[in-house]
Amino acid sequence: MAEHDRTAEVVVVGLGVVGAATLWRLAARGVDVVGVEQFTVGHPWGSSHGSTRMFRTTCLEHPGLVPLARLSRRLWRELESEAGRPLLDETGGLLIGPPGCHLVAGTLEAARVHDVAVEVLAAPAIERRFPEHGGVPADHIAVLDSTAGVLRAEDAVRAAAGAAERAGAEVRTGAAVTGIELVDGGVVVTTGTGTIRARQAVVTAGPWLPRLVPGLPLTVVRTPMTWFRPVGGAGRFGAREFPIFLRDLGGAGIVYGHGTRDGGLVKFALEYDDDAAVFRETSASDCDRRIAEQDWKRIEAIARWAAPGLALEPAETTVCMYTLTPDRQFLVGRPHGDPRLVLGGGDSGHAFKHAPGLGEVLADTVLGRPPAVALDFADPDRFHGAF
Repeated sequence: MAEHDRTAEVVVVGLGVVGAATLWRLAARGVDVVGVEQFTVGHPWGSSHGSTRMFRTTCLEHPGLVPLARLSRRLWRELESEAGRPLLDETGGLLIGPPGCHLVAGTLEAARVHDVAVEVLAAPAIERRFPEHGGVPADHIAVLDSTAGVLRAEDAVRAAAGAAERAGAEVRTGAAVTGIELVDGGVVVTTGTGTIRARQAVVTAGPWLPRLVPGLPLTVVRTPMTWFRPVGGAGRFGAREFPIFLRDLGGAGIVYGHGTRDGGLVKFALEYDDDAAVFRETSASDCDRRIAEQDWKRIEAIARWAAPGLALEPAETTVCMYTLTPDRQFLVGRPHGDPRLVLGGGDSGHAFKHAPGLGEVLADTVLGRPPAVALDFADPDRFHGAF
């Protein structure tokens, strides 16, 4: 056996936020597990970077995600205690738009089904309590979720990987995976630094998932993120004065963001839509991470009227990647029931908040236990014949 070859019960491929959380939850249960990451933990090349991510309990994407968000909130707090540093700041959050739009209606439905206490604000109340949101039409409303907040993105990834190591996991960085072979009784994962043989592999490789598990119904999209400097300092754009938000502009797209954090910048960015000039299909290995004017001109034009207290032109821009499924739900589980392989991906731009809960469900799956939260709608086999 070569110096860096290894045998283990489980290997986790990809240590973005979902992979790091899965590694933590497996190691916490005493599983002999190795986590493999091609870059460093908390790197800026995938889908788990960019300083912050938003947390919401009233998940409009699917009512079944609310129990997962509640589980994740508990585990984020547990991870904070384990790591000894803050990760989740509950600032509250606003979902703004026309009453019948999915953003508002989906949030209200999730709150109703799961008895989540929310407050509904009419346009005059939005303007009075959150005046930094400009140009709110008279017929738009907002749903205020008091449990929403901001997660520290890179800190969260590093905290989960660190907790996993303290629980006994091995973390290998700088180890690009070149192959995952399903063999009798397990898997063989080949990396640039050695081979790992295990009974099971959990593949949480984000935008690299389509390459490592070919045939999955996934599309990778290059997604710019933008931050603006508030005119005259933070002031009314503080984290609680301008809490996290998603805002349907009624035909002009959806924007999201939150108030100032450590760097004094306001996150104000476009949610994914079909504008190919901004959101371009790509692959993880070919993603263009250079910033061009077309990456921010549309959001700049929106910011002029929707958040008029922000300076023109973004102060900071970076590139993320969304890995989309056809129905925008996750892929969580065993494809074709294979006892050797578990998938955790297809996150479609809304998984970060759920990462600890997803890690718990993936650990349950590995160990053959009933999942902590039922995620039948995320079954990889729902796309019959796709792979």
